[in-house]
Amino acid sequence: MNEPSEWLIYRGAGEPHGGIEQLPPPPPWRDFAGRGAPDSDDADDDGLLTDGSATRRLGGHRHLAELHRPGAEELEMINAALYLRRPLLVTGSPGAGKSTLAHSVAHELGLGRVLRWPIVSRSTLLDGLYHYDAIARLQDVQIAAHSAAAGTPGADAADNVGSYIRLGPLGTALLPSDRPRVLLIDELDKSDIDLPNDLLNVLEEGEFGIPELERIADRLPDGEAEVLTDDGTRVTVKDGRVQCAAFPFVVLTSNGERDFPAPLMRRCIHLELGRPDHQRLATFVRAHLGDEAARSGDDLIAHFLERSRSELLATDQLLNAIYLTDAAAPAGRDRLADLLIQRLDRPR
Repeated sequence: MNEPSEWLIYRGAGEPHGGIEQLPPPPPWRDFAGRGAPDSDDADDDGLLTDGSATRRLGGHRHLAELHRPGAEELEMINAALYLRRPLLVTGSPGAGKSTLAHSVAHELGLGRVLRWPIVSRSTLLDGLYHYDAIARLQDVQIAAHSAAAGTPGADAADNVGSYIRLGPLGTALLPSDRPRVLLIDELDKSDIDLPNDLLNVLEEGEFGIPELERIADRLPDGEAEVLTDDGTRVTVKDGRVQCAAFPFVVLTSNGERDFPAPLMRRCIHLELGRPDHQRLATFVRAHLGDEAARSGDDLIAHFLERSRSELLATDQLLNAIYLTDAAAPAGRDRLADLLIQRLDRPR
């Protein structure tokens, strides 16, 4: 049996050493090496550039999407949302597979990269639709004016407004296309009180306007301007309006930290996911760490499920525990796992 101290990199002895060289590779979801490198697997089946953070993110791996097997009710509600062109509101505890659902649908139906809009308390509707960099445009106008005064040709930023506009995840999802995009609006329950209501009109109408382009549409050739999308590509917007042709498959997730207004609820298909069972957790571990880790961590999965009956836990805690105890294999494995899997609703 390994000594408890054998796995320790930092030993707390105050003596410099080269132990950092013994540090094993990082967990897949914390591997930041080679992000954006041309030979990295950063493109999906349709050639769209993926978000490096989404690739690392728990629940965001394509392998997990491939292994995802929804239950009967989950399958029916997903298809109901597809048929009715309605957003799917998915609620459940952390780690129940809410985000995975969006990736699974995108993978199976060949709908490209999942557009993800992570919600925080400061998020506004405009964040999801587009961003207009007025400061950069003003700076370019001033540079052009100085260049003209000096007799040097400069870029004309007066009517080139599209160069300073980037569509957000929601705005990109509403671009006209033959097939719907998949949009994940993640953790909507973390928003302020206004955002759920602000989403109503856009989700109902499937279109929005960009005032900065609408005001100058008559001065643009054919009323068209090129803007940047959330995918990092350039598209043409006509007359300053974006209107979808195929309504996107929108997944709104919530950990149940708040209730949503009735107008939003009636416009959504609501799916409540229960606690993951042993098979789903094993699939989750297998997708991220491989078959051997799933087998060696079977006892930790069972212990995690037992504790989750009375404690609020998250499945990324389970992944952390299995990875560390498997990679370091220290003595006192169960004790270390319990240190990592601490209840999130700890009594005060």
